Amino acid sequence: MYIKRNIAAEILDALSTSPVVLLNGARQTGKSTLARKLAVWRNYEYFTLDDFTVLNAVLKDPVAFLSNIKKPVIIDEVQRAVQLFPAIKIIVDNNRIPGQFLLTGSANVFMLPRLSESLAGRMEIISLWPFSCDELNAIKGNFIDCVFNQELEKIRFDDTSRDMLLKKIFWGGYPEIQKISVERRRNAWFNSYLTTILQRDVKDISRIEGVHEFPRLLSLLASRSGSLLNMSNLSRNMGMVMMTLKRYLAILAATFLVRRLPAWFRNVGKRLIKMPKIYLNDSGLLAYLLGINMEQLSSEPQIAGQLLESFVMQELSKQASWSNVLPQVYFYRSTAGREVDFVLENRSGYIVGIEVKMTDTVTSQDFKGLDEMAKVTGKNFLRGIVLYTGSQMIPFGKNLFAVPVNVLWQTGREQDAPF
Repeated sequence: MYIKRNIAAEILDALSTSPVVLLNGARQTGKSTLARKLAVWRNYEYFTLDDFTVLNAVLKDPVAFLSNIKKPVIIDEVQRAVQLFPAIKIIVDNNRIPGQFLLTGSANVFMLPRLSESLAGRMEIISLWPFSCDELNAIKGNFIDCVFNQELEKIRFDDTSRDMLLKKIFWGGYPEIQKISVERRRNAWFNSYLTTILQRDVKDISRIEGVHEFPRLLSLLASRSGSLLNMSNLSRNMGMVMMTLKRYLAILAATFLVRRLPAWFRNVGKRLIKMPKIYLNDSGLLAYLLGINMEQLSSEPQIAGQLLESFVMQELSKQASWSNVLPQVYFYRSTAGREVDFVLENRSGYIVGIEVKMTDTVTSQDFKGLDEMAKVTGKNFLRGIVLYTGSQMIPFGKNLFAVPVNVLWQTGREQDAPF
């Protein structure tokens, strides 16, 4: 059964105004499936660089290839031939008609310096994540919009059992994983998935031969998911020089396996220099890399709490990509050590703080970080929320609420995407 993607409406909007749209995201998040659906629906030509004949034609003469194909066109897996980008620039500079090219990529080619400026101002970039929980429920989640629009108290939701929550966390959102019900097969899929990325995508965007170091680095990062990214400590643990470590981390980010979450500061400049946190981009993949099974997840609260935090980060990031607010996501940490797991900031500078707790009971102590952030941000502070595993929404003071975590995927409207 085909599951509609909430980002589809944003893709269509982008194609109506931009000559080039790049659909970026990790391997196996559904980019090719979505692109083929759009090709049929909008009568686009479709080529994939997974086809070696097409790939060889592009590598031989990218300008000739693009000049002689029908447009509008979809080119899938574009990271396999980055020579296409300068060629596309030539064509677009001669004709700025919107919607000429929809590109998909399993690696963030714009982390490569030589390409970072080739299509600047000519291309809109849209991210496709693994399925969100609301996509799996056939709704378009708008929790973020509700919070920023001061409509939190109007939200209606149903109870979700702890077991159901843990299953969502354990399996994650990759489309192929949704077809698997046996844990052993799940583990085999993740193993094959990582092997493909390391043996193929990493080599597509870099000249690194020693990919044998990547699994160990990924496992080490998984053990620190949600923690500050201390490069010196990581370098020592890996036995790797700093320059090499930075390059390897950039490649893992470019293949969408990990992401850095920056710290929030009122001084924007400090956000760039303060130590970020590191997260894996899927809770199921994180559980696999940690080597835990469903039984362990159910019986070990500390591990469950770590995975819940990563799960919430992923759900917020997915919703942020199609929300009307389009917030940036940060974390907050004061010099005194007070923390807020996630900070959502809109373009006007208004703030929503979100703390995550794997507990059925919330106390005022759980709001200490949010209290401090409210004082720091003043009138820009809209809401402070503790997401927890209880069943009721409970006010804890002015603009402070304990909110069941399942509200994240039960707040929404009917999907508006045609595919």
